[in-house]
Amino acid sequence: MKRFPEEEYHIPFFDEYGYVRKVCPRCGEHFWTQNPDQNLCGESTTEGCAEYTFINNPPTQERYSLPELREKFLSFFEKNGHERIKPYPIVARWRDDLYFTNASIIDFQPYVTEGLIPPPANPLVISQPCVRFLDVDNVGPTFGRHLTIFEMGGHHAFNSSDKEVYWKDQTVRHHQEFITNELGVKSEEVVYKEGVWSGGGNAGPDVESIIRGLEVATLVFMKYKVVGDEYVELPIRTVDTGYGIERYTWLSQGSLSCFHAVYNEVLDKIMSWASTAKVNEKLLREISKLSGLMDVSKSVGRSERWAYIAKRVGLSQGGLHELLTPIVNAFAVADHTKCVAFLLAEGVVPSNVQEGYFARLMIRRTYRLLRSLSIEDKMLDIVDVQIEYWSRDFPYLKEMRDEIIDILSVEQSKFEQTINRGKSLVKRMSGELKAKKVEEVPVETLIELYDSHGFPPEIVSEIAENEGIKATVPENFYGLVADRHLRAAQMIESPTSRELDEEVKGLPQTRMLYYEDPYMSKFEAKVISVLEGDRIILDKTAFYPEGGGQPADRGCLKFNGKQAKVVDVQKAGNVIIHFVEEDIPEEGIEVRGVLDWDRRSSLMRHHTATHILNSAARRVLGEHVWQAGAQKDVERSRLDISHYKRLTLEEIHEIETLANSAVMRNLPVKTSWVPREEAERKYGFRLYQGGVVPGREIHIVNVEDWDVEACGGTHLKTTGEIGLIKILHTERIQDGVERIIFSAGLPALKMIQEEEYSLQKVADLLEVPVEKVDKTVKRIVSDWKEIRKHRDRLMEKVARFEAEKYLTMSKEILGLKVITSIVEDAEVDQIIKIASELVKLEPKVVAVLFRVNKENARVVVMTGREAQGLGIKANDIASEVSSELGGGGSGRPDFAQGGGTRVNNVPISLNKVEKFVREKMGGASHAARLEGD
Repeated sequence: MKRFPEEEYHIPFFDEYGYVRKVCPRCGEHFWTQNPDQNLCGESTTEGCAEYTFINNPPTQERYSLPELREKFLSFFEKNGHERIKPYPIVARWRDDLYFTNASIIDFQPYVTEGLIPPPANPLVISQPCVRFLDVDNVGPTFGRHLTIFEMGGHHAFNSSDKEVYWKDQTVRHHQEFITNELGVKSEEVVYKEGVWSGGGNAGPDVESIIRGLEVATLVFMKYKVVGDEYVELPIRTVDTGYGIERYTWLSQGSLSCFHAVYNEVLDKIMSWASTAKVNEKLLREISKLSGLMDVSKSVGRSERWAYIAKRVGLSQGGLHELLTPIVNAFAVADHTKCVAFLLAEGVVPSNVQEGYFARLMIRRTYRLLRSLSIEDKMLDIVDVQIEYWSRDFPYLKEMRDEIIDILSVEQSKFEQTINRGKSLVKRMSGELKAKKVEEVPVETLIELYDSHGFPPEIVSEIAENEGIKATVPENFYGLVADRHLRAAQMIESPTSRELDEEVKGLPQTRMLYYEDPYMSKFEAKVISVLEGDRIILDKTAFYPEGGGQPADRGCLKFNGKQAKVVDVQKAGNVIIHFVEEDIPEEGIEVRGVLDWDRRSSLMRHHTATHILNSAARRVLGEHVWQAGAQKDVERSRLDISHYKRLTLEEIHEIETLANSAVMRNLPVKTSWVPREEAERKYGFRLYQGGVVPGREIHIVNVEDWDVEACGGTHLKTTGEIGLIKILHTERIQDGVERIIFSAGLPALKMIQEEEYSLQKVADLLEVPVEKVDKTVKRIVSDWKEIRKHRDRLMEKVARFEAEKYLTMSKEILGLKVITSIVEDAEVDQIIKIASELVKLEPKVVAVLFRVNKENARVVVMTGREAQGLGIKANDIASEVSSELGGGGSGRPDFAQGGGTRVNNVPISLNKVEKFVREKMGGASHAARLEGD
């Protein structure tokens, strides 16, 4: 929807204060103004509807720092009946459709906005840190209009049929009073521009507040849910306002840029290190007034706007670019390093997927910007300054300082390795493009190189152009790659799930006995439905359905002297479905359910142990550790955790020891159903270790004084019942995620005994006691290495002897010494050594050596320096002779290999070498004769 009808915006406030509605002839948008002679909407945008007139000329009575402006905003709304609430995290772990909090309303979607749970207060006010990445390429050039990390001040009211708080008119009145009475802006300077807002699955009309060219707030009247292309009215009408705290700060100071207003000494440090501190402030102010034009859009390239601004300020486009580039890059560094600090402080581990993708994107883009300023070695210093600066208002940053710096150090090292690896990759890609006569690297290739290999486009461009291939980096490159990854992967419902939901439609909810008493192994129930002959619905059940990484229970249903074997259990909505084999009970009869208790008790043990291990890992490794996945089983289970480097043996032992100490303390494990808002208020968002849990009430598992999570599985009553936790091994399953494989209870003891048995077998073979195995193996390995060195030296001597022998048997063809032979009783590596010695002894040699057995033939080709100079290339020979063997060959001009399975054709291949050399040399001689003539 492009716009709503006028009545959605026409409120009594506008009539009372003498506002008139107009249409901007440039951008085509409707706006409300107290100035009847105003023609343009007054917003500084790419359409050029206005310029910033507050630069060095603030409209407010006072100049505010960001903390002062934040407090001014919060205090004003507190005085006007709003309850102040604490900000939520910037990582939206309570949602499965978004990675990050990009607006204050995200905190309350969808549960509050759809009327499923009450709001934490009504009305409320909040200053919410947010992150957005789609406009990342605009950060810097627009002088602070765009930021990746910012604070959104929101005053929210939730109106229902039985409680009307306030709606459109009062929302605008609150805003106008804050602007005029609190900040001292003249009423006639405030313009309200009509718009349509959509985000987080909701939508509604909005008005945007514009003062002296700068949009400072968006007042949204959210009353729709977006379903496909439809707008469906919600039971709750939400006042959703977004006040740009940084923009208000900038407006109040009238500074050169928003960065000057917000970052103060942080920006001073960056510009000092980058030697960009000395600028012509008068000229920069004039440019700043026009900076709203610099927004990257699909319609107009940034270069055209640079040309327009350059003309306005009396510079050439090149001169403007030279002046501004280091300054706007320093601006972006200030923003990005703050964003990185906040992301890492909330436990985001840089990786190639999910939230970690954006942390890595920001780190690598920052590195590129620092590199352009020749201060790439200052990354850690700048982040440290950011932590010190922002921890005044967000103390958890300082608490996480050491982890942030350590993660960044590891990430920098990885990036350097990526750059080194990527250079050869880009060179090879450039060669392939040149061979195809492609003159420019496609944008998709640039994105793929960044997406799959982490290689920045600017460095790709440098290397490619050195190789003779043009590479133009799009102005909105990072926005393009962010757009690919921005939304979390939606939970895709399988066809089977949809079918089950349809099948159980209309059936009553199953009473879930496994929550009432997880130790119940037998129960009585009634069959209320039989679906498709093998799917049994009971009125109640103790069988746990598959979910939360815990497999379904097994067992049987007994009835009338018969037995149905339960082979699977699934949940559809609140109905439990038992998949059975053998005898099938009829609808309406009573059955006796019997669980496979050994299986269930082992699963409960492993599930409870998962909670213990996860919390132990966080205590040992740091607060950045979050559960990234888990799967429980009877004999062993796995826990995936976010971590930025490989676990050391010392860390594994420390986690294991700590986990078992929690077991030995025999801590109570309490489970309960708690309203979502109460659970979040009491325990925070660490609840969602295993992901988002749906529903009005959530199942809480509280391991006393150790761990609290929202989890739907079955658990023990005390940690002591676990008995023992043994970590079997760990592995890196993807960048930023470590997998811990472990066993609990008797299976853990069994694993230890099996390891002891294996160790004893090794000791018996070595004929030493178990306690001396390590020293004995160390000595044997050392001896083996010495023997291998001695063997290698002998093989080199043998290879030289063989080479000299083959050289005497060589055949001279047009000045070259050609050797073709089948080498008996030698491995390929020894044949390579012989060929290597041959080219050392004779620069004119062409050596083609075969190793033949019943299954296949392998060929090794090496050519001497002078032979190569005459056009005899090893890779050409390998390809030629291997074709006769039914295979292929490849390599370099000096060394190549090949082979095939047509062993009988080896003689043909041998003869083909001589023919190949004669043809090549004949051509070379003919060319030489022509040159001589």
